Amino acid sequence: MSRLWLNFTGKTMDLPVNAFKRAIQSDHQQIGIWCSLCSNYSTEIIAGSGFDWLLIDMEHSPNEIDTVFNQLQAVAPYPTHPIVRVPWNDMVTVKRLLDIGVQTLLFPYIQNAEEAAMAVAYTRYPPEGVRGVAAAVRANRFGRVRNYPSQAAEELCVLVQIESKAALDQLEAIANVKGVDGVFIGPADLHASFGLNGEVENPTIVPLIENAMRRIRAFGKAPGIVTANEELARLYIEAGCLFTAVGSDVGLLARGSEKLCSAFKDPVRNG
Repeated sequence: MSRLWLNFTGKTMDLPVNAFKRAIQSDHQQIGIWCSLCSNYSTEIIAGSGFDWLLIDMEHSPNEIDTVFNQLQAVAPYPTHPIVRVPWNDMVTVKRLLDIGVQTLLFPYIQNAEEAAMAVAYTRYPPEGVRGVAAAVRANRFGRVRNYPSQAAEELCVLVQIESKAALDQLEAIANVKGVDGVFIGPADLHASFGLNGEVENPTIVPLIENAMRRIRAFGKAPGIVTANEELARLYIEAGCLFTAVGSDVGLLARGSEKLCSAFKDPVRNG
């Protein structure tokens, strides 16, 4: 495969800089939003809203590689940074997402340092990792980025998701893995692991999340979370959270449509 790059004589391009990675490395708060509607049209609408980042979810939505690809193209003209949450810590899925140009990945349900190290390895070319090599893909601008294999890791951002009591107990070991750029707290599953399924704001768990933010920062890594509760979002930011999702496309559509409907059909409001 390397011969294809060595013999390339066409137009050359620079590898896009990962602005999100640079921002969290510099301790600059990044406000984001969750995207689960699987639509390039709706994602483009959100991309122009001013968020620093948006997350295209493959774990808890019917997104597949082709719908993610369409959304990446829709987002490309806008300054917001697309993050993709993979459905699982899987080498094949990661390889395909990297090839279509994803620069930041969120890995769900990371339980220990070994699983975090696997996630990193899936994003690195040999000998540092196990990413497969392709000559002309969207990630290297179809062969136009010279020496892409040697540059790629610098612009890739690996975020791992902590969402259980067992993982919380292993937080320092996970955060200490080389190549992990950020640690994301999944509040719903974390609550469930403490026997509080269906809750995301229990007063016994919120302090644990705040403390986790401080522990992650102590290791020089960026903490992240998602919450539609503005008060909680600000609390977590105060505790050190650096990439904070403050809502979702599904939530905005569901609650907004309900509010509009009730304005005309609520019998109390309308007498």
